[in-house]
Amino acid sequence: MEYPIYFQLGASLLLGLLVGLQRERSQSVIAGIRTFALISMLGTVCAWLGKDYGVWIPAAGLIGVAALFVIGYSGRLDGEHKDPGLTTEVAGLLMYCIGVYLVVGTLQVGVVLGGILAVLLHWKQPLHGFVARLGDADQKAIMQFVLITLVILPVLPNQRYGPFLVLNPFKLWLMVVLIVGIGLVGYLIHKWVGERAGAVLGGVLGGLISSTATTVSFARRARGATTGAGVAALVIMLASTTVFIRVLVEIAAVAPQNFLALAPPILAMLVVCVGVCAWAYWQSRQQKATLGATGNPAEMKSALMFALMYAVVLLAIAFARRHLGSEGLYIVAIVSGLTDMDAITLSTAQLVEAGNLASTTGWRLILVASLANLVFKAGIVAVVGESQLLRFICIRFGIALLGGLAILFAWPA
Repeated sequence: MEYPIYFQLGASLLLGLLVGLQRERSQSVIAGIRTFALISMLGTVCAWLGKDYGVWIPAAGLIGVAALFVIGYSGRLDGEHKDPGLTTEVAGLLMYCIGVYLVVGTLQVGVVLGGILAVLLHWKQPLHGFVARLGDADQKAIMQFVLITLVILPVLPNQRYGPFLVLNPFKLWLMVVLIVGIGLVGYLIHKWVGERAGAVLGGVLGGLISSTATTVSFARRARGATTGAGVAALVIMLASTTVFIRVLVEIAAVAPQNFLALAPPILAMLVVCVGVCAWAYWQSRQQKATLGATGNPAEMKSALMFALMYAVVLLAIAFARRHLGSEGLYIVAIVSGLTDMDAITLSTAQLVEAGNLASTTGWRLILVASLANLVFKAGIVAVVGESQLLRFICIRFGIALLGGLAILFAWPA
């Protein structure tokens, strides 16, 4: 849809004023609220003129704006302001390009770009503070994710190998990228908010990074009396609840066409667990928790281990489908779900998306695996934790298990 020029000029003006407001509030000496509005509208006008007189007009406008910024930058270095930062200059050039794009591209996309620019400029202190809190280990995690995503993934062959022809190296590693990416997001958010994230946020972040590791950590803390049993149970329950959010994200990523068929029972299980978490929070609301140190989710060893586990689950499901029937699939789901929900979720969702498995069977396999995962974590608490925590976990997980079984048997086929 092509909007009239006054719509495009209006959007250009408002975006320029928005970004200019932020720059003027930050006391930029190069350009303020009026200058940015003029720059963005100049881009829009040049783009309109370029339609009739050639693309050289917006190109010349860009060169002109760049020249003005060079002059302003030189004057700033010669005067009292010695700050060599280029944020305002780059923002001005981008605003000119956004003004052009409002004409030659999509108005909505241009508006979003302008909004993102304004937010990035406004978040200077939080972003700088976040970078300042990153250590060598954190930078290593980010670089390892870049290695996993941009170096290894593109060179892998995108074809099937192995028994039952279910092992596709590219798609297998793509799932590694997805899981490591989710863990890295939780890891970086934890770095952003700091160690004292609080029980609720700590449990959610623990679920994003690793719910099993969070269970082990807080079971040990409760046993060592560094964390109360009530708050430890809350964090473990929250981490286990966040697993279902991960599951929904993974289903949406690998089976978008069947998301509405797979998601409702999982969402119902999430609601049950959220209710249990609310009750647990009410009982331990006066206590505090610290998430503590977390491991690097982008370690190559962890990525390779998940890839191996995922490949094993794919082969096990293919074998069970061919030789054991539906009962075999549930056995695979239980065994896989004991230690990890990601592999069984991704493999099952892919089978449903490919039309090789009914959606009703698919969500039941995922739900069965999640119930097995809860039992496994209760076993961890029994071995690592202390009696009061185990009693709390048995009650909370017991309610969740009963809710899951009700969904499993009562949900319409």
